[in-house]
Amino acid sequence: MDSRLSALAHQGQSVWLDYIDRKMIEDGSLANLIDLGVTGVTTNPTIFHKAIAGGDRYDDSIRRWMREYPDGDIQALLERLMIEDVDAAADLLHATFESTGGEDGYVSLEVSPMLARDTEATIEAAQRLAAALAAPNVMIKIPATLEGLPAIEEMLAHGLNVNVTLLFSLQRYTQVLSAWQSGMRRVGAPGGTASVASFFVSRIDTLVDRALEELGGEEALALRGRVAVASARLAYRHFTKHMASPAFVELSARGGRMQRLLWGSTGTKNEAYSDVKYVEELIGRHTVNTMPPATLEAFMDHGVVAETLLLDVDDAQQTIERLERMGISLAAVTAQLEREGIEAFADSHRQLLDALTAKRQTLAEE
Repeated sequence: MDSRLSALAHQGQSVWLDYIDRKMIEDGSLANLIDLGVTGVTTNPTIFHKAIAGGDRYDDSIRRWMREYPDGDIQALLERLMIEDVDAAADLLHATFESTGGEDGYVSLEVSPMLARDTEATIEAAQRLAAALAAPNVMIKIPATLEGLPAIEEMLAHGLNVNVTLLFSLQRYTQVLSAWQSGMRRVGAPGGTASVASFFVSRIDTLVDRALEELGGEEALALRGRVAVASARLAYRHFTKHMASPAFVELSARGGRMQRLLWGSTGTKNEAYSDVKYVEELIGRHTVNTMPPATLEAFMDHGVVAETLLLDVDDAQQTIERLERMGISLAAVTAQLEREGIEAFADSHRQLLDALTAKRQTLAEE
């Protein structure tokens, strides 16, 4: 096991890989990362776009599907390809799932981002994907939009594992916790249902830093690169308080497990910052950090492990308050990030459907 990943595990933080493609499944790369200490995999439409549209590795699967469904819907083809990869990754992680008692070993698959504003369609898609996968160590990703909240509750109430994604704001996080609590309250045996809340970090700094630079001045510029970590630390403080609440104590007595915070969007986008900034500054118990391959490689090379989530929480609150006093609304920033995140994933989804349509046509003409 990699020494730095082992040290993170000792601090109570799990490491998941924010990437998947068929090549790394088939050539043993994913199995090797699992041996090194990676305990889960997350996916999204952009990741699958890169994987599926990037070569001919999926052609045989597409041909088989075309023989089986010559007039099939292209969305169904996409789901088949994603499910094949997620099933294979879940098999590789099943031993981790067993050895951790269901705490880790999960692979996450996202419902179509085209449905992010449609509660009923999200519920239908989530149920369909969960039924097609069936593995106990799969999570269905549902965006933390207002329309997604009832879907999150409903899926959890049916005992399905849920990864709540595209979460940017503290206010929305409290709503997510409420939906999670309500869903788990309805489960007869909650011990078999797992969930994470994926709080996206680096994108916050990208947008806030831009606004701070437009303001200019020493005070504004001093806040660059600090707001995302401050938001995450405040979310973690809220998490720890909630997990000590009577409502969770009651759920725990029934065998329920906590909904861990997962740090997403942890690749550093500003070259002026450390390439492991959003790992080193967000280490704490009962959390997950899902890292893109480059960030994972960098952290295994030179990352420093220490419990950091509980540091300077008062300073984190002051950082957000200073930002607001400067006229930059964090609520407005996070609302924009939610919109842009949905649009970006939807664009990737549409581009992938277009690429698959073209690929199907090419293979049909062989």
